[in-house]
Amino acid sequence: MTLIEVDKKRYRAHLNRVIIGCIASLTIGSLGIAQGLIALLPSDSGSHFHWNLIGVIITSLLIGSQLIKYKKHAYMYEVAYVWDLKQALNKITRKMRKVKQGVERGDVHAMQALNFFYAGSRQLWLLDDNNITQDELTIWQAELDVKAAQYNLELDVTKYDEATLSSIN
Repeated sequence: MTLIEVDKKRYRAHLNRVIIGCIASLTIGSLGIAQGLIALLPSDSGSHFHWNLIGVIITSLLIGSQLIKYKKHAYMYEVAYVWDLKQALNKITRKMRKVKQGVERGDVHAMQALNFFYAGSRQLWLLDDNNITQDELTIWQAELDVKAAQYNLELDVTKYDEATLSSIN
């Protein structure tokens, strides 16, 4: 994955509209489906929990399929990019212990992965106005830069390849 510049205002506006649309669709769809099922198949006990649950599940699946279908649409560009970035960072997070061990050993792939993780996290945190941990991230990046200099490596986020994560032990 390649990091790209994202217009924060456009991203936030589109994300908020997508979230509001999903919430409205979930509310209306699940209630509509549940009410239809209750009308068609009423329960003698008066409990309609299972019909409500089925309404939520069906509507969630429909919303998910629409999000996937329109993921490549121009309106969803920034939202989909951040979605993909979070998935890429999560893959690194799941191997973080091994990545950090690889950094200590001077593994090039581990250092590139950690550098990408820091750069991607910085971008995400700036987009989400998460300024609390920015100082810590700067310290971690400086420590990584020192380690890379120790092994005469040049870190570049464009050199990160997700496929190399599997080679880090």
